Amino acid sequence: MQQGYAAVLCVLAVLGLEAAAPGECELTRLLQDKLQYEMRLQYMKHYFPIDYTVQVQYEEVLRPSNITRLRNGTVSEAALRYLWFHVSSQAVLRIHEVLPEKHPSWKYTQELCQLFDALGEEYSKYRQTDVETVVADLVKLIHSAGAESRSKAVRPKALLDNCLKVMRMLYGVPC
Repeated sequence: MQQGYAAVLCVLAVLGLEAAAPGECELTRLLQDKLQYEMRLQYMKHYFPIDYTVQVQYEEVLRPSNITRLRNGTVSEAALRYLWFHVSSQAVLRIHEVLPEKHPSWKYTQELCQLFDALGEEYSKYRQTDVETVVADLVKLIHSAGAESRSKAVRPKALLDNCLKVMRMLYGVPC
């Protein structure tokens, strides 16, 4: 078992939660701890070359303004959380894929991927037919292989900054 995953299980055990099915709120708290400013700055900016960017699909950049626009379009909070999960997990995966194993940020992104995998278990009960069409279409587009032509270059830290800001918007009140 990897150290990062063991640490998550240890924290969950200390809190008295089931390690097999931790809730969304607890996982987002763990993510928020991992996405502290100092950690994002160190692992996603200082350990990367100046002006380094990652190619992501246009739809993989989810900003708070996108959430506000979708809320005004009467998209449910559950559907917005579902969208945030898919966009953020893909963004972390894109960053992780470009790193060699010996890179100082590799372990950090590995731990983020593990947290998103655990959160994915929470969202596995959702089907795309259960969420609004606009969100289901975006999720399909994010996971489609042919959308590479709609890519843009984004700094790794900016991807995680957006991830945290949107997470705080969506989980701040319920958690």
